Amino acid sequence: MRYVVNLLIPSCFLITVDLFSFLLPLQTVDRSSFKMTLILGYTVFLLIMNDLLPVTGETTPLINVFFSISLALMVGSLLETVLITNIQCSSSQYSAVPRWLSVLMLRYLAVVVFLPRKKKSNQTTVFLNPSLREPSLDELRKLSRDLLAIRLQVDKHFQGSKTSQEWQMIGIVIDRLLFGLYIVFIAVSFITIICLWSKHYAA
Repeated sequence: MRYVVNLLIPSCFLITVDLFSFLLPLQTVDRSSFKMTLILGYTVFLLIMNDLLPVTGETTPLINVFFSISLALMVGSLLETVLITNIQCSSSQYSAVPRWLSVLMLRYLAVVVFLPRKKKSNQTTVFLNPSLREPSLDELRKLSRDLLAIRLQVDKHFQGSKTSQEWQMIGIVIDRLLFGLYIVFIAVSFITIICLWSKHYAA
């Protein structure tokens, strides 16, 4: 019982916090620092509680396997965050997204992770009648072209290029996909360990 109270429950809490850290937005929060803090805290926790762990004999105790899996999950979560952060922050330096990757990520996997498609812009372009030759209309056309050029530059500055936006969308898809896989892996690992534990004590 002391293993459950002193070791298992705190470990489950830390794993749960690490799981919910996927919900932190990458653009405004340094998620990797948060995860590294969790790993450091979990490592210190294991070192402090090392005396409570059962002595290793010919076979590895299941509780030690549980702690190893928990630490491996946290490290894998950190590596995933590093990858996604790199994609999000350095996307403007990448080359164009390959066609197959764009189709796979943005058309198919985006549906799997329930990522809504970006709505098309409702902007309309108004063309002036070229047959009109009044000087005032010529000035308006020139002013309109200048304003359009300025607007395009501003949009490009704030929204990034099309390639950068595609890489960022791919990063979001990968992040959501690995979040789902992380949940599945945690559930399978915990269920497997509980079943083995029950079988071990029932024998």
